[in-house]
Amino acid sequence: MSLDVIARTLHITAGVIGFTALWLPLVARKGSTLHRRVGWVYVAAMLVVCLTGLLISGWRFTQGPAERSTALFFIYLSALSGTSVSMGVRVLRTRARTTPNRNLFDLGLSALTLGLGLFTGAWGLAVDIPLLWGFSLVGIVLGGSSLRYWLRAPQERMHWWFEHMGAMIGSGIATLTAVLVVNARHLGIEGMQLAVFLAPTVVGVTGLRLWVRYYRAKFAPKLTPRATSTETPARVAAHE
Repeated sequence: MSLDVIARTLHITAGVIGFTALWLPLVARKGSTLHRRVGWVYVAAMLVVCLTGLLISGWRFTQGPAERSTALFFIYLSALSGTSVSMGVRVLRTRARTTPNRNLFDLGLSALTLGLGLFTGAWGLAVDIPLLWGFSLVGIVLGGSSLRYWLRAPQERMHWWFEHMGAMIGSGIATLTAVLVVNARHLGIEGMQLAVFLAPTVVGVTGLRLWVRYYRAKFAPKLTPRATSTETPARVAAHE
């Protein structure tokens, strides 16, 4: 059995497991045993998908001009998903920090996401493929925001919660986009159409914003009736 066949088999198998495991942590009670266990299955599956995806797409990138743009897109998606999954795990491991994080691994992956986003965008503009320069914005935004998060001291108590959600949903967006691109021809979609393949990004980002708004309200400090009153007895008397 050749290396290519082994890589493809592992890639497809892990992809099916990861795609299946993606949904349950989204609806399971956050922090529950089910959430954590299925989450780890997703993380492990996506790491295999990313590594094999980089191997397969990297090889295709070397095969000639006809393969390079498509191969670059999948290299970009693989790296984006892998770095997002890593970010999702690392923010939990470092949630107690009160100072900027100078860990080279964390900064390096964030910089890789940003750099690949910029490179993919430039390549897409050069070869006039809207999907490449359009989707590159996802990596640019995620990479830039990740670097900003690591290089600053935490700005809020539950900072890690929101970063974990954003990173995992970012990974899910990359996964769903890859599935859609690979199966586009079976759905009657021809070519690398930006509007079609950005659908997971639009839905995912919209859902994330609503989710963040919900949890910010949930985690907001609860004020007592006495604390919510801005009028002291002395001020009330003065007004009278």
